[in-house]
This record gives sequence, C-alpha cells and structure tokens, in this order.
Amino acid sequence: MSSRVNQKERTRRAIVAAARDLIHADGEVTMPAVAKSALVSEATAYRYFPDLASLLPEALAGIWPSPETALAPVAGSEDPVERVACATEALLRHVLTYQGAVRAMIAVTITRPGGPAVRPGHRFGLIDYALRPLAGDDAVLAQLKRDLAVVVSAEALFTLTDLCGLSAEDAIASAVHTARTLTQAAAGKNRLAGTRV
Repeated sequence: MSSRVNQKERTRRAIVAAARDLIHADGEVTMPAVAKSALVSEATAYRYFPDLASLLPEALAGIWPSPETALAPVAGSEDPVERVACATEALLRHVLTYQGAVRAMIAVTITRPGGPAVRPGHRFGLIDYALRPLAGDDAVLAQLKRDLAVVVSAEALFTLTDLCGLSAEDAIASAVHTARTLTQAAAGKNRLAGTRV
C-alpha cells in the first residue's frame, strides 16, 4: 500500500515539476504540454489535477518575490511615488519572465467567471507594501490602491504590448509613468500624509 502511495506522490511531483519547468522555460503551459513533459498520459495528469487552474498555483508557488524583495532597491525610501514605481516595474518584469504561465492563469480566470479565485494576486501585497509610508484619509488611500491595481497588473502590460503595439520596455515605462502619476495625484490631495512628493 505504501509503495502505491509513494508512486502517486512521485507522479504528482513529476507533474508539478514539469509545469514548473515549462514556466521557467516560458513555454506554452497547457495540460497536454505538462503531461508530455512529465512523461505521463493526459488522462493521468487530469486525474491529479482536474484542470490547469488547479495545477498552476502549485507550480507557481515560490516563483514570485516577496514585496520586501521586490522593493529592495528602494528599501530606505519613504517616498511612495518612488516605491510604487519600483513595485510596478518589478511586477511587470516578473510577468514578462513568466508570461506563458501568467497568460494561462488569466485565460483560466476569464473562462471561469464567478468561480473560486485561482490567481494569487501578488499585486495587492506589493501595492500595500509600496504605500506603507502613506497615512491619512482611508477612502483616498483605498481608491488609490484600486487605481493602482488596474495599472500594476499583467492585464495592463498585455494591453500595452498586444493591443497598443508597444515594445515590452515601452509598455513597462508607460505603466510606471501612470502608476507614478496616480500616486502623486492622490498624495497631492493633502489628505494623505507621510510623503515627500
């Protein structure tokens, strides 16, 4: 019995490792591709993970840096504009590195509206951490966080590259510019304190 359990665990780990390898290689992340890479049948892969949405979170675990790591270049800064700019660039560069998996995760979210949240939502922790120096009007700060969630996102990056035709570098620069502008505007309302913008 224990050898069967061990075999099941090895198969599960092989499937996750294959997905992770595809993610690191920025390959197309699909269940057939994962199964082929793991040297198992598609039916076997689907027995362990009923769909890509159930596999990707496990395969992506540990790939995204913590907010502290992402904002290390501005660790000594209390300027939320500088911190938000750094957070935006860090997230979008990471998205570019793993865009095959990110696009797959977005596709799963779109095709399963109203289903359980499958995306990890790293942007929200990053935005919260970047805005730590700010205090003041809770409503203004909450609105700023929502505004930034639209800009500090894979969707914004893909809109700029896929639909607007920008290069990856120009798309990142555009998103960083927008994030800086939003943060400056919110901090400039004098209802948020703790900034030197």
